[in-house]
Amino acid sequence: MGMGNVAPNPMVGAVLVYENKIIGEGYHREYGKAHAEVNCINSVSPENEQFIDKSILYVSLEPCAHYGKTPPCSDLIIEKKIPSVVIACEDSYKKVNGKGIEKLLAAGVNVTKGVLEKEAINLNKRFFTFHNKKRPYIILKWAQSADGYIANKDSSRVFISNDQSNQLVHKWRSEEAAIMVGTNTALLDDPLLTNRHWPGKNPVRIVIDLTLKLPAHLNLLDGSVNTIVFNSIKKEIKPGVLYQLIDSAQEVIPQIATALYEMKIQSVIIEGGTKLLQSFIDIQLWDEARVITNDTMNIIDGHAAPCLTDFEKNESVKISNNTIDIYHPKNRSVDKH
Repeated sequence: MGMGNVAPNPMVGAVLVYENKIIGEGYHREYGKAHAEVNCINSVSPENEQFIDKSILYVSLEPCAHYGKTPPCSDLIIEKKIPSVVIACEDSYKKVNGKGIEKLLAAGVNVTKGVLEKEAINLNKRFFTFHNKKRPYIILKWAQSADGYIANKDSSRVFISNDQSNQLVHKWRSEEAAIMVGTNTALLDDPLLTNRHWPGKNPVRIVIDLTLKLPAHLNLLDGSVNTIVFNSIKKEIKPGVLYQLIDSAQEVIPQIATALYEMKIQSVIIEGGTKLLQSFIDIQLWDEARVITNDTMNIIDGHAAPCLTDFEKNESVKISNNTIDIYHPKNRSVDKH
C-alpha cells in the first residue's frame, strides 16, 4: 500500500497481536512521515492500550535505530515495553543494518527474525537493490505484436496494448521513481510519460538526448513534471528540467545508472524503443522485464522487439487479447546483503 509513496524508504507493515488477536496495525504511508511501527501502535484503541506491553509486534523489516525524518522505532518499542518482536528481514541500510535488533536485545526484548524472509526481501527488492548494488532497480517494459514487432516499418505508432493493459502500465508508472525513454521515442511519439490513467505521483521523466537535438516544444521538456535530460553538452537546471552531463566517449548506460543512484532514484522503468531496451539487456543491467503481447495482432514487417538473454519467466497474465509476461535474469540475487 505504500508503493510509490515511500521511496527512497522501504515499504514496511506492522501488526500488534495480543493473545492471537490483532489490536493494532499500520504501514509506512509516505516518505518523511511516521513509520509502520508508529502507525501500528497509534492505531491501538484506548480500551486495548493496557495490552500493548503484553503483545507481540510483527514487522516486515527491522525497526530503525537512528534519527532520520522521524525518531527511532526501536526506541518507541522499548518505551512501550513490548516484550516480543518478530522481524521478517534485517535492514541492510548502513544506518540500521542490525543496530535496531541489537538495541532491542540489549533492552531485553525477545526478538525472532527470518520469518517469511524471502517474501519480505522481494517486497523491498527496489530498496535492497539500490543499497546493495548502488544503482536503481531496473524494469524493462515493452509491448509487441504476436509476431514480435513493436512498431511499423515506417516507425508510425501502432497501439498494441488494449485499454486495460494500458491502465495497468500507468499503475506501474505510479509505483516507480522514474521512467526513461531514448531520443527516437521522444522525437517520434512525443510521450507525456505520466500516469494520468491511475492515481498517484508521476515518476521523474528521463530522456537520453546526447546531442540535444530534441526540440523544446516536446511534452517531455514542458517542465510540468520533473525531467532529467542526459546529454554530452551541458549541465544546466531549468524549471522542471535538469540537463545532466555525461561522457559520450564512455559507456553511457552505466554512467546513467550511477548518476541515478547519486540522485537517490531507487527504481526506473524503461519504456524506450528496441535500441535503448536492448542496450540494457546486452550489458545485463536489468532486474525485471514486463512484456505485453497482443495475441491477435501481426505487423508482418516492422521494428523487431528486444531480445532477452539468460532469463526465466516468472509470471504470465492474460487480459483480454493481451498476454503479460514477467521475466527476471537467471540467477538474479535480490537479497538483504
